[in-house]
Amino acid sequence: MKNQQAHVILILFLLFINITLQLTAQNIYKDSSVPIEARIKDLISQMTLAEKIGQMQQNHLSKKNDEVFNEIKLGKIGSFLNAGDINDKFELQKIAVEESRLGIPLIYGRDVIHGFKTIFPIPLGQAATWNPEIVKLGSAAAASEAAEVGIHWTFAPMVDISRDPRWGRIAESCGEDPYLAAKMGSAMVEGFQGNDLSSESSIAACTKHFVGYGAAESGKDYNTTIIPERYMRDIYLPPFKSCIDVGAATLMSAFNDINGVPASGNEFTLKRVLRDEWKFDGFVVSDWASMTEMINHGFCADETEVAYKSVKAGVNMEMVSQSYANNLEKLIKEGKVSEDLINEMVEGILRVKFRLGLFENPYKQLKEKSRTLSAEHLTAARESAEQSFVLLQNTDDFLPLSKLSKTIAVIGPLADDAQAQLGCWSPDGDPENSITPLKAIKQLLGEKTKVIFAAGLDNCRSTNTEKFAEAVTASEAADAVIMILGEDDLLSGESHSRAFIDLPGAQEELIKTIAETGKPIVLVIMAGRPLTFGNIVKDVKSILYAWHPGTMGGPAIANILFGNVSPSGKLPVTFPRTVGQVPIYYSHKNTGRPPSENQLGIKMGTPENPVGFASYYLDVDYTPAYPFGFGLSYTTFEYHDLKLSSNEILMGGKIEVSATIKNTGKYDAEEVVQLYVRDLFGNVTRPVKELKGFKKIHLKAGEEKVVTFSLSTGDLAFWNIDMKYAAESGDFTLWVGGDSQKGLKADFTIK
Repeated sequence: MKNQQAHVILILFLLFINITLQLTAQNIYKDSSVPIEARIKDLISQMTLAEKIGQMQQNHLSKKNDEVFNEIKLGKIGSFLNAGDINDKFELQKIAVEESRLGIPLIYGRDVIHGFKTIFPIPLGQAATWNPEIVKLGSAAAASEAAEVGIHWTFAPMVDISRDPRWGRIAESCGEDPYLAAKMGSAMVEGFQGNDLSSESSIAACTKHFVGYGAAESGKDYNTTIIPERYMRDIYLPPFKSCIDVGAATLMSAFNDINGVPASGNEFTLKRVLRDEWKFDGFVVSDWASMTEMINHGFCADETEVAYKSVKAGVNMEMVSQSYANNLEKLIKEGKVSEDLINEMVEGILRVKFRLGLFENPYKQLKEKSRTLSAEHLTAARESAEQSFVLLQNTDDFLPLSKLSKTIAVIGPLADDAQAQLGCWSPDGDPENSITPLKAIKQLLGEKTKVIFAAGLDNCRSTNTEKFAEAVTASEAADAVIMILGEDDLLSGESHSRAFIDLPGAQEELIKTIAETGKPIVLVIMAGRPLTFGNIVKDVKSILYAWHPGTMGGPAIANILFGNVSPSGKLPVTFPRTVGQVPIYYSHKNTGRPPSENQLGIKMGTPENPVGFASYYLDVDYTPAYPFGFGLSYTTFEYHDLKLSSNEILMGGKIEVSATIKNTGKYDAEEVVQLYVRDLFGNVTRPVKELKGFKKIHLKAGEEKVVTFSLSTGDLAFWNIDMKYAAESGDFTLWVGGDSQKGLKADFTIK
């Protein structure tokens, strides 16, 4: 009897242990002490197919209703973008975490592109700072402000290489150069994500648009791109690789097709390059309905084929459209898609959610003292704007203006337009928080200087000249005229391409009218792209390019114009003389008949005797209006004493390149020292110059510093004729200078 009781007790004990182990095993994914990969595997093993497909769906929340609540309960939605305020987010998250079967948290995305409430300069302007640290600081500020309202994930940075200023989204880019875009893009990722993605002040980055979107034909948004693989790997892919190398959590597939294959169904880019070669383990989200738009491309016959091609290519999450939700289960039942592939796609999504700490803290938000619009953030935004401004012209050193002027006229519709200065993609920026240039100039000068304002035009696009007379009267009464013109925030950004990139409306006519007063003019241009304005450069003394400078654009402009700060921005993109030169960029290939300097007009010769025939225009100088890397200062810099540690490098080795830079003027200032290299002869033709390094230095008046760059043979590698990434032996030229057109020059050889 005792043996029988003991046997029953043993069985019950073993049964209890077994049940306990099973319950423990089923809850592994909830245990933060367990490695993330084990938690992912455990959670995947417990999910139904419908729940897995639900994780692959991102919805735009148009309104809350029972249908939305029910879909969350059933695990049919994994993410929202634009999900309302923090109370809305928490309400939906509570349903996901507490009422769905497995309690998988939602991830909330938002377009936090160049600030949240504190708006920094547009990304193209930030690239003009040539200062990765201040770019990183701006993204960190944006992340902390967005995190306060429960945003987990931003759709930034955009690192599309952009060489066509007609394209509206060039404003979101870091410009034309792979090296500069890589440095700026990776700094943005580091700023958004911080040292720990699970921190309450960090949000996940989404590097976009993968890939080649900036090469859209004719500068039209969403358009076709034709990019040979070598160009893709040498030019368009490196900024993405740099962002992934610093830990970018997610990527976004682009709208465009690439050589006939749309980006959201492109196995070469999403599978071979991203997963197989780069070992990316985060997730890819489609752009807004970019998957179902593959039907319009003519790549897919219907949404079933959309779902098939997208998941096979490697798109983990579908933004807004519903092809996965409606078709994946059917494709699996038909044997066309394996559930193992679905598991792989869902693993990427869960991995990011775990890394964000959402399973431990699904109501994640920054709870400490609010940093939104804090003095620290506003100061950073002002400094970022100051460093982004590019001084293009300063005849007779007219700038900086004297603070002792008796009367200043401020002319132009953008001088007091609080919204326009925020630029495109600033959905959470409030113009009430903007300090406009007019307001800042008045604050800076105080009551001793009279500031007269006249808009001159109803808005920047207006052709109505009725307000010219008022602007003329104001100018005639002033010692100097500050004209603030350009594009408003609606003229650049997504789906805002322009066939002509002149100053809009009657702005040129206004400038010429004011010039007739004989009063000296400072022209400040706000814009989201390079503009062409060659017709008016002789009518003004100085030209300051201010991009769309953000919340603190006004104080930044005032500080620059009146000499509190010397301009230090450098162009991240080439400025054409006319739209007919587009595309124009510094790192072009040479031709068999390169033009002579300033070659222009009809040359003598015939096809039989082609004297003077060259690659140029008959009617405009082939050179740019302003080259990549260009930007003036209130002081002058002298470059001298270029030294190479050796004129020969063994393959696999490196050399040190140094130059001495002296501030030869009377203002303390910053200079961006730039290193360019040319591979003179390759087994495929190489660009005439490539940026290989830059350093921003501060020099007091009269001070000089030695700036040193390390240049390895790996820095000179490219995709060669055999499509292998390698450096070649041979002859090279390098330059160290203040822009892409001039600098100290030296030669070296790789042995």
